[in-house]
Amino acid sequence: MVFDAGERAADGDASGCPVARASRPQESLVEDVAAEAVEFLQLYHAERRLPGVIGRIAQVREEIALTGTYRHTTEELTYGAKVAWRQSARCVGRVRWAGLKVRDRRGVTTVAGIARELAQHLAVADNGGRIQSVMTVFPPDRPGVGPRARIWNDQLIRYCGHRTDDGSVRGDPAQVAMTEAARRLGWRPPAVPGRFDLLPWVIETAYEDPTVVEVSRDLVREVALVHPEYPWFEDLRLRWHALPVISNMRLRIGGVDYGCAPFNGHYLSDEIGTRNMGDRDRYDQLLPVARGLGLDTSREDNLWREHAVLVINQAVLHSFRLAGVRVSDPHTESEQFMRFCEFEERAGRPVHGDWSWLNGSVGWAALHAVHHRYYDERVPNPNLWQGDRAYEASGVSQPTLRQRHDLARRQEG
Repeated sequence: MVFDAGERAADGDASGCPVARASRPQESLVEDVAAEAVEFLQLYHAERRLPGVIGRIAQVREEIALTGTYRHTTEELTYGAKVAWRQSARCVGRVRWAGLKVRDRRGVTTVAGIARELAQHLAVADNGGRIQSVMTVFPPDRPGVGPRARIWNDQLIRYCGHRTDDGSVRGDPAQVAMTEAARRLGWRPPAVPGRFDLLPWVIETAYEDPTVVEVSRDLVREVALVHPEYPWFEDLRLRWHALPVISNMRLRIGGVDYGCAPFNGHYLSDEIGTRNMGDRDRYDQLLPVARGLGLDTSREDNLWREHAVLVINQAVLHSFRLAGVRVSDPHTESEQFMRFCEFEERAGRPVHGDWSWLNGSVGWAALHAVHHRYYDERVPNPNLWQGDRAYEASGVSQPTLRQRHDLARRQEG
């Protein structure tokens, strides 16, 4: 996705939190929040050329001393979310960071309210097929307790992975665990499971236990995949959704965590064509396409896999553009990323980058970003961090967000 912080945890535990902080006393944690807050506010006021930084820092320090945290203004939140994208080391589409639309929904605290806002996020981001980058930010985490809201799904639009009686999977194998977690919560799949059934959302808050919310087809734009030269490709009956909205990552701005802040960019063609359609542990379509092309699949030295994956990528680009849906090819995006690097260097800012994430899987040797050197591997704040995968542990006893917050309230009382 052209706004992607990745799915692997940064140097720390499964939630992306630095492990070294886990056992530190509360006083040290408060000091860390204050230090990050000062750094962020200085950056915000300097880049926006705003007066009053000394007064704002004093105000925030006092608030942190009293509560352990502080509240961003809407302007600070918006700026921090944009900088988090700018500094996201695994995203190749950062040239557009300043255009991110940030929706401040910190006042929404119920499952029903969050579900309504997620539906609105899809509508705003879809933009009639002219996909625009959007982030919706819900209430910040409670210090020492955790998120006030959490979405179990890794993306807002995903297809089910139905495990069949013979052990095979119908649909997306990557979503088997999430599909089964939803079923344990009472969701019932279609009577006849398909390859592209929409997964429901699972949302929990500090006030409500995990709740299943159906996703209406009316909210989801899908693109049927066809090829401009091979009519038989349509017979594979492949399709994909137009909008990638990552929903299980944690936004951190100036020492404040937002555990529920779904965001989207638009698709790179090879994310769909190579990964989602081509990977063996996903839809695994290389062999059917190779057979359609009449390729010899009994040997590897004829590169039939590369031929097949190129054809799928051509189909993705052709189909999305035919449908009027925004999509990028890896070469154009790589050129845009180099423009971003040049702009950042002129602004005196280091470009943080994870080489393995910034280069597409089709024709990577010809991509400009392949040859670029990055300054260091540190991940600065503001930034986006991998959240936990609640669905993976949903079959075992664990406290819900509601139970966690109730316990904290009793301890404080």
